[in-house]
Amino acid sequence: MLASLIFDALVRNWALVAIVVTIALLVIVPALVLLRYARISLNIMRNTKPPLCRAPQDFEALDGEAVQFPAFDGLPLAGAIIRANPDRPSRGLVVFCHEFCSDLRSCSRYCRPLLQVGYDIFTFDFRNHGRSASEPNYTPRQWLSDREVDDIRGAIAFARDWLRDNGRSQEIGLFGISRGGCASVFGAAECEGVRAIVLDGAFSTDRTIEYFMKRWAYIFAKVKVLYENHPPAFWRFLRWIMIKLAQREFRCVFPSVRKALKGMTPRPILFIHGAEDSYLPVEQTRLLFDMAPAPKEIWIAPGARHNQAVIRHPERYAARVISFFDRYLASAPREVVKEEITAPEPRTRITSGEPNS
Repeated sequence: MLASLIFDALVRNWALVAIVVTIALLVIVPALVLLRYARISLNIMRNTKPPLCRAPQDFEALDGEAVQFPAFDGLPLAGAIIRANPDRPSRGLVVFCHEFCSDLRSCSRYCRPLLQVGYDIFTFDFRNHGRSASEPNYTPRQWLSDREVDDIRGAIAFARDWLRDNGRSQEIGLFGISRGGCASVFGAAECEGVRAIVLDGAFSTDRTIEYFMKRWAYIFAKVKVLYENHPPAFWRFLRWIMIKLAQREFRCVFPSVRKALKGMTPRPILFIHGAEDSYLPVEQTRLLFDMAPAPKEIWIAPGARHNQAVIRHPERYAARVISFFDRYLASAPREVVKEEITAPEPRTRITSGEPNS
């Protein structure tokens, strides 16, 4: 009897039933599928391993004056002021931002040539790294969060106060590696006193997450034809859902480097990326380079993996970084857009306002 009544009701209201079924097919089912994909893809942010980080023991650590300062949210951080070669005229102060799973001593690998020509270095440990305090209930990952943004804000404030107290110009340079480079973008976007920025292996979390989702799409969808034909809007929406879920799970915010870069007051930026980076493809740096305001330069280091350009090409790396800071931090800036393409050799440059070299 009950079944008969239900059937009669469905027959009499067939139009309403059709509408409900259509809504379920067009809205509810896709939403459930997206949510399922997003939850599965959260494993990218939970478990994706960063490339091998070289231990501090593979280089001779530089000596400096140990200091402490607060992050923007008050967490105590550790740093060091390393003085330049006293036989050279002072050229300025560069704030070094280390990569994930490293510490302030890694500046020795990147900054020794800068010290030799007259640049002082301020290097520091991000929270939960090195000698800096650890925030309870926060687990740092290779993805930039609002916590590291607070750290770079505090580091820039300390560096400029130190310069002021020593009677020097408060203009500084930033030198960031991988996630440290991502933090540097936010520091520069908020501080006009940043004159020049070097970014080695920087990336934007949102676009990198989207890249990993596409790369590992077979985990989400077993039918190849489905994941190969998703429109770009699908991946953007899935990325947005996943980041929202990650922010709630990890209790932090993952800001977009590309958005910060796009809205930044023009500042000279040197982008560096390893041509053989199997972790973050070169396209991730090219994306940032393309949207960055001029003046800007890019060097794709041949044969280098993630964060390894300085090891593969130490002399060339040092020459480019010194030349860049000399041009924009130690002397009056001039506008230039320069790209170096390293394959095939020999080196070719695409320049604006300068002859090819």
